[in-house]
Amino acid sequence: MWKLLARVDDRNAQGELYLTSIVEIAVSDGCRVEALALSDPDEALGVNTRAELALAEARMRERTLHRVMAAGVTIVDPTATYIDVDIEIGADTLIEPGCVIQGASRIGSGVHLKPGCMIESSRIGDDVEIGPNAHLRPNCQIGDGCRIGNFVEVKNSVLGPGVKADHLSYIGDADVGAKASFGCGSIVVNYDGLVKRRTTVGERAFIGCNVNLIAPVVIEADAFIAAGSTITSDVPSGALGVARARQRTVEGWVARRRKPTSNEHE
Repeated sequence: MWKLLARVDDRNAQGELYLTSIVEIAVSDGCRVEALALSDPDEALGVNTRAELALAEARMRERTLHRVMAAGVTIVDPTATYIDVDIEIGADTLIEPGCVIQGASRIGSGVHLKPGCMIESSRIGDDVEIGPNAHLRPNCQIGDGCRIGNFVEVKNSVLGPGVKADHLSYIGDADVGAKASFGCGSIVVNYDGLVKRRTTVGERAFIGCNVNLIAPVVIEADAFIAAGSTITSDVPSGALGVARARQRTVEGWVARRRKPTSNEHE
C-alpha cells in the first residue's frame, strides 16, 4: 500500500491527490483488486466541500457521544454537545447542553458540567462542578471536589482538591492549594505586558471579592486577603493582607456640587 501511495500524483484537472488512483495503479501492476462492503457507509463519506466536512464531523461526533454515553456518562442534549474523539470521561458524569470539550482532556467520575462550558486540553478530577459558562484553557489540572462557577476562567493552573471559585474570576498560571477559596471578581494578574509569571496560593487561603494578586506572589496557607485589595507582596500563613485606600466620607458634598436646573428655578 505504501509503495502505491508513493506513486499517486496530482496530474489531474483539480491538481489534487486522489487516493482512488491507487486502484488504477494496482490494476496496471497486475495486483488483485477486490471490492469490500462496508458495515458502516459513513466510513466512505467523501469530503470535497465545507458542507461535506461538517457532515463527516457530525458523524464522528455522534460516534463519540454514543461511546461516552455507553460508558455511563449522561449527556442531556447530544445535538448541542461537542466532544473531541479522544476525550476520556468517567461514569456518572453529567454534561448539560452547550458544552465543548476539546484536545487531550480527561474528565473524572461524578463531574457536573453545567451549560455553556468550554474545556480545552485539561484534566478534571472526580466530583467536580463546573459552570455554567466557565472556561478551562489548556493545561489545567482540577482536583477532586473543586467548584468552578459561572464566568470563571482558569488557564495553565493546578487547583488542589476542594478549591472554590464560584463566579466572575480569572485564575491564570497559578498553583492553588486544597480548599482555597476565590471570591467574586478576584483576579490572578499573571501578565505584566512582557512576561507571564506564576502565583502560589496555599491551602485554605481565602481570597476576598475584587482582589488582584499581582504575580509573582505567594499567599501562604490559611492567609486571608481582604476584599478590594491589590496584593504585590507575599502574605504569610495566618495573616490578613489588606491593600486599599482608607475610606473618606465628605458630608454635604452632593448638595454643594449640584447646580440648580432651570426647572428647579421655576
